[in-house]
Amino acid sequence: MSNPLVVFDCDGTLVDSQHSICAAMAQAFDDAKLIPPDRMAILAIVGLSLPHAMARLLPEAEADLHGHLTERYKQAFHAMRGRGQVSEPLYPGIADLIETLNAAGWLLGVATGKSDRGLALCLAHHGIADRFVTLQTADRHPSKPHPSMLLQAMADAGASSQTTVMIGDTHFDIDMGLAAGTRAIGVGWGYHRPQDLLDAGAHAVAMDSAELHRHIGAP
Repeated sequence: MSNPLVVFDCDGTLVDSQHSICAAMAQAFDDAKLIPPDRMAILAIVGLSLPHAMARLLPEAEADLHGHLTERYKQAFHAMRGRGQVSEPLYPGIADLIETLNAAGWLLGVATGKSDRGLALCLAHHGIADRFVTLQTADRHPSKPHPSMLLQAMADAGASSQTTVMIGDTHFDIDMGLAAGTRAIGVGWGYHRPQDLLDAGAHAVAMDSAELHRHIGAP
């Protein structure tokens, strides 16, 4: 029998990292002597792996420049973390929701455009790393919306598409969930508009953690 599994996106779903992401992106473009994208353009690509994100931000540029900006971004984020300037607070109610789902018998996972290191540091900072049985990142998978991360999460947890729920704030998350055959629930507190998530095919969009819990339901 398949296990019940909830897989969360991280940035914009579990934590609000927009200020740190925008700052690191601006620094990466400044270092390359390019005009940084505006905030809304940056938030629109959160969730994609970095090379894909750079390609969206600079579609006319060569792949070498996308790669250069990717490395600049990583260096900028690492330097910010070293200075204690990375801000990734949990959204309201998320810590309690994780505990409630865990106690109810759901297995929990994460599928994110973050790196392995970035995700590990984020979860450890909030003391919730041990609540997740599977962690899937851009280091080991194609970028969302390819379903690879979600398929591996299900394999790790002994879950099936019928017993898995994907939770995310962007249409990339919804697209990934649908591609993997799972339920896909959007959250309205992240970086894409709730209507965009519904248009992408989200089964529901929650506006707070209590509503999200109701949409997830019983395992």
